[in-house]
Amino acid sequence: MREAAFVQRNKERWHHLEQVVDLTDRSTTADEVSALYIQLTDDLSYARTFYPEAPVTAYLNQLAVRLHQHVHRNQKTTTDRFLTFWTQELPRILGATRKPLAISAAVFGISVLIGALSAHYDTTFTRLIMGDGYVNMTLENIKEGKPMDVYGGSPEMDMFFGITVNNIMVSLYAFAAGLVLSYGTWVMLMYNGIMLGCFQYFMFQQGVLRESLLTIWIHGTLEISSIVVAGAAGIVMGNGILFPGTYTRLASFRRSALQGLKMVVGLVPCFIIAGFLESFVTRHGLTMPPWASIGIIGASLAFVIGYFILLPYHVQQRDRA
Repeated sequence: MREAAFVQRNKERWHHLEQVVDLTDRSTTADEVSALYIQLTDDLSYARTFYPEAPVTAYLNQLAVRLHQHVHRNQKTTTDRFLTFWTQELPRILGATRKPLAISAAVFGISVLIGALSAHYDTTFTRLIMGDGYVNMTLENIKEGKPMDVYGGSPEMDMFFGITVNNIMVSLYAFAAGLVLSYGTWVMLMYNGIMLGCFQYFMFQQGVLRESLLTIWIHGTLEISSIVVAGAAGIVMGNGILFPGTYTRLASFRRSALQGLKMVVGLVPCFIIAGFLESFVTRHGLTMPPWASIGIIGASLAFVIGYFILLPYHVQQRDRA
């Protein structure tokens, strides 16, 4: 690449870094500055290789020194860092990745419909997806008048730790699958969506759809929503490889992988709460008043909409003001 083209391609980002260093731009978070610093060092390395004596190399070296001093001078305390991550940084990332989140939700939703339709038209599909053992156990529980008894068969604490760890691992797999150019994440979303659609249609066929809705969605509202967000994180990382834009492919991958990882880390409290609900509350779903189940489901849904959709929009609007 010619030096002039190199400068033209990156000058806006370098100007942004100058504003950060000069404190004329205070809206950039510490992690965003760190990501910009990584990109700057990549640019400096490139310039030293291809334009060792050019003015742009000296300029980038000076800017890197200034930015390094700025980063270390403005490091936040652990407490501040924790609070700003949940109240500002993560909502900003969610706001910036609204399109991948919509794609993830669409893929999952369509897969749920595919699962339900497949179970409707193919009587063997349910056993293929859910397994003969699970289907037979559920049919036996339904005959005994305990269709959701599967949630009451294990000690609460053992179930809590097992389910929570499993859900966190599923989210990490969905994120890591984005390395396969996003399509690995799509496959995981489709598998989980088809399984959910198949299960719910099976409950409908057995005449216990109402009972299943009032029971499994006590924990499922947070759990399923978190899987969709984890899928969006995988798509973000995969798109960083596929569509680097003005960044080098490596710099784009680093940036998108960091964004996606933070999204997954942000889901850990949701999985902990979902695991608690599934282990300690869902097992009592059929003995609880319907209004109690609906209240928990409604509160979970309100949190999902508020934190993952409305708060990111509010933070973005506030930053633009």
